[in-house]
Amino acid sequence: MNSAIDCPDLPIIVGSGHAKAVMWPGNGALYRTFQVLDLKPNDQTIALVHPSDSAYYVASGSGVIADLNSGERMPLVEGSMVHIDKGDHYRFEAAATAGLKLIGGPCPADPQLYAHLTTAGEVV
Repeated sequence: MNSAIDCPDLPIIVGSGHAKAVMWPGNGALYRTFQVLDLKPNDQTIALVHPSDSAYYVASGSGVIADLNSGERMPLVEGSMVHIDKGDHYRFEAAATAGLKLIGGPCPADPQLYAHLTTAGEVV
């Protein structure tokens, strides 16, 4: 069962995959967020940066996390976990032969990640 299917989309994937906000301020989550990022082969996220730390778990597939400050690229495989410090610029990239499914996100919530889901400052 896919618990993210009816969740709001996050416009952070470049390619044919998608990202869904499962736990976010719109459903009361302020101190921990939970996104499902489903990247298809060769997909990537946009450049991301948050005012708080982030943590992700690789549920399936493989790829890399690119540190956009240093240029370092670290491999990700199923079962990997990655921690990103607040203020670090990063991007996830799926391998050409496999997609990359990640779960996690900023902790506490990054309001900018959900800005497209608000009206006049109120979460929709």
